[in-house]
Amino acid sequence: MIEEILPEESIAVEATTDLSDAKLWPEEEPLVAGAVEKRRLEFTTARHCARQALQRLGEPAVALLSGPKREPLWPAGIVGSITHCAGYRAAVVARERDLASVGVDAEPNEPLPDGVLESIALPGEAARVGALLRARPEVRWDRLLFCAKEAVYKTWFPLTHRWLDFHEADITFGTGTFTATLLVPGPRFEGRWLARSGLLLTAIAHR
Repeated sequence: MIEEILPEESIAVEATTDLSDAKLWPEEEPLVAGAVEKRRLEFTTARHCARQALQRLGEPAVALLSGPKREPLWPAGIVGSITHCAGYRAAVVARERDLASVGVDAEPNEPLPDGVLESIALPGEAARVGALLRARPEVRWDRLLFCAKEAVYKTWFPLTHRWLDFHEADITFGTGTFTATLLVPGPRFEGRWLARSGLLLTAIAHR
């Protein structure tokens, strides 16, 4: 599904269940040491998807370690993003010469837990989300806002290696698209979104 909202320069691999043949490489084992089994399985399948994506791009499969903010560390010349939630795991990669950065996120198409919207949304965003929920309740716009902001951060961090708070990006939704206007110095991100099969998917491919 997620390839529908990504450009042709990228390679996406996804799974809707944990794969029995997915294995962590020894170097990756410490990344989930002590994690509950559910988290470990999601992580393992997502890393498996990432290695498959690298191979489809013509790159060798490698161990994918994590940086100081738990971001995946890609081989030189490669950009990518990984996401997993209940019922979905995906990885996207591209060559750095084609895309400067990429960020993807997935969430269930369900309401955010109580209090979360207030903690992530700017006043204008909260008002827009409320109007969208009344007009199109089949999409959980509150959760989609969270999903879009996660994709923004995943795109932003590899470019800057700096933290970006939820309140430092102002998201506006269009029909299958969204725009993130940063409230700190930085680029304006254009993304796409998809609601299907009980999932919300967001993607930014920044050139």
